[in-house]
Amino acid sequence: MALLTDEEFEGAIQAALDAMPDAFLDDLENVVIMAQDEPEDWQLETGEGIVSETGDLLGLYDGVNMYDRGDSYGAFGEYPDAITIFKGPHERLSDDKAVVLDEVRKTVVHEIGHYFGMDEEQLDAMGYGDPDW
Repeated sequence: MALLTDEEFEGAIQAALDAMPDAFLDDLENVVIMAQDEPEDWQLETGEGIVSETGDLLGLYDGVNMYDRGDSYGAFGEYPDAITIFKGPHERLSDDKAVVLDEVRKTVVHEIGHYFGMDEEQLDAMGYGDPDW
């Protein structure tokens, strides 16, 4: 049996977004944030994203960060950037629901940080790097 229902997992993602300052959310342009049960092969093969100590991919930002977008970005109807948060890998972190929910929050913030051009070192310095278990 799953630790979280789909509704609880999606609610945790929404709660993480709701807790973010409006100034950050207002700057998110052409980005979709979604929940997915497990990463697909192509997502694992990117070699990017926040990864647990067991090698599970917790989240992935797939897109062009806001500082690397040129003046012509959006002129050709680009697909939105995607932030994907993976349910199964989060549930395998712990049997403690509170721990899992906190890691979902951290993963959401981590992946949004990539949209804002932050690298792994910067996110780690802020407490949003790969988890230490």
